[in-house]
Amino acid sequence: MELTQLRYFMEVAKQKNVTKSARILNVVQPAVTQAIGRLEAELGTELFKRGGRSRELTASGRLLYGELLPIMEKLDSLPEKIRAVNRQEGITVRMSILAAWTLVTNAIMEYQRIDHTLTIELSEMEIERPGLADISITTRHSARIAAKNSRDDVRVFREQIFLAVPNIPRYRGRTSISLKDVKDSRFITLSGIKHFRSICDQFCALAGMSPHFVFESDSPASVMNMIAAGMGVGFWPAFSWIRIDPRRILLLEIEKPVCSRDIIISCGEAGQNDTRVRLFYQFLCNYFDVYSRKNQSH
Repeated sequence: MELTQLRYFMEVAKQKNVTKSARILNVVQPAVTQAIGRLEAELGTELFKRGGRSRELTASGRLLYGELLPIMEKLDSLPEKIRAVNRQEGITVRMSILAAWTLVTNAIMEYQRIDHTLTIELSEMEIERPGLADISITTRHSARIAAKNSRDDVRVFREQIFLAVPNIPRYRGRTSISLKDVKDSRFITLSGIKHFRSICDQFCALAGMSPHFVFESDSPASVMNMIAAGMGVGFWPAFSWIRIDPRRILLLEIEKPVCSRDIIISCGEAGQNDTRVRLFYQFLCNYFDVYSRKNQSH
């Protein structure tokens, strides 16, 4: 008996419907039917009664389901138990990343050259849940709030936001621009699930404009390529995304309104009590500090 066959059997026994089970398992229906057929052939008995829309268990099926239920529950709980052991041993860092993915992943790769035994578990959660992550990276519209670092477990990095435009005669020779100057332009942006998009919408609202978005993507590289191709303009963070090619794209400082955001890196309570998490947190903050200072010096 294969584990996949048993999982498929358990799901169909629970749902009493092959189609629904296949959808939950994220596989095609024939794969479920064939797996159960092989399992029945191996056991030499039918596990489901034939006929009717509902897949009811036979006596043999009920016996198998009852025997497997506690086993499968233990198997399903194993990954979290293993992760818990790893966390207790201090070799796993759980990170919630809602901003600056490119810079964070680059920092992780750099750090793993120092400590290749550290396991880093990444997730992207739209709703922040305190205590769930050892380290969290999020962002907010900076508005008029001063960027302060009054606590060791929270660092705030202010990042200027530019307008990225194609390198064409209309924009050459310019170093700055007002959002009102591009109110009729087409905009390329990250998709709406990103916090960055929400911040940019606030910039537009302050400028009294409603941008016309013609393309949305989860990838900064795709946004860059579309802007370079002359498909539109877009907001571009000063240091946390991939570098642009000045031969293809120009970055113009936005005059009105002033556009910037805060990137907040915080270390959760569990992480503060783990030496290796604290070391990585400090490395990450220093990494951001270097990049933000480089941007300010240009």
